[in-house]
Amino acid sequence: MGDTLKIVVLVKHVPDAQFDRHIGPGKTLERSESILSELDEYALEAALQLSEARGGEKAGNQVIALTMGSPDASNALKKALQIGASSGVHVTDDALAGSDAWATSLALAAAIRAIGDVDLVLTGMASTDGETSLVPAQLAERLALPQLTFASSLDVNGRTAVIRRDGDATSDTVEAELPALVSVTDQINEPRYPNFKGILAAKKKKIATFGVADLGLEPGQVGAAGSLTAVEQADPRPPRTAGTIITDEGDAGVRLVDFLAAQKLI
Repeated sequence: MGDTLKIVVLVKHVPDAQFDRHIGPGKTLERSESILSELDEYALEAALQLSEARGGEKAGNQVIALTMGSPDASNALKKALQIGASSGVHVTDDALAGSDAWATSLALAAAIRAIGDVDLVLTGMASTDGETSLVPAQLAERLALPQLTFASSLDVNGRTAVIRRDGDATSDTVEAELPALVSVTDQINEPRYPNFKGILAAKKKKIATFGVADLGLEPGQVGAAGSLTAVEQADPRPPRTAGTIITDEGDAGVRLVDFLAAQKLI
């Protein structure tokens, strides 16, 4: 604690949006073709900017990337380290499979407590797989932290975090004393790309690994057993139809309006 900051950034290994998503036998998303969630890169960039404004890692600031998932989720951590995070923490255990937002926030809160003395917890505004936006608020409640959500700007003045939250017609300025949790939108900054120097430096950075028992949790508290929601059925999206083709014979405008009216779109 002090002028330096210890920031934990949540990062998630999510299916690449370029490929079709598939549900596995356990009614969970298959993650064989996965990447660091794009929305988490904005949170990471915000953390790096706060650290650099205070002298960076050399001055004692820390940006710790935290993820939860299968062994493959370490790829999200490696990308975060290449971008500039100082270290990583990977929560991984077979018991975690099938965790919903409730169980996920429980495990992540335990991991943040294990890291200790955290000034800021930064998250994206949602994950690009579940898109629930529930975990930040649940984490704040579990950790008894003030939450500043959907920030389109973030500053830390002394021990006070200040954000701007943009609505449709107005913008609000909200502040809270540290330690605090902040979720950021994709309007807050322009995330950087890993450069060659960062890729090489990442190989020397440490990733700590925690299992459920290491965090003081029981297997029944997480995974499908500890979740409040369950997937009862999952079916592939039906193929797109060819749609209605209107050939212009002088009345295309009228026919288009009739079609839109029939679909109750106008």
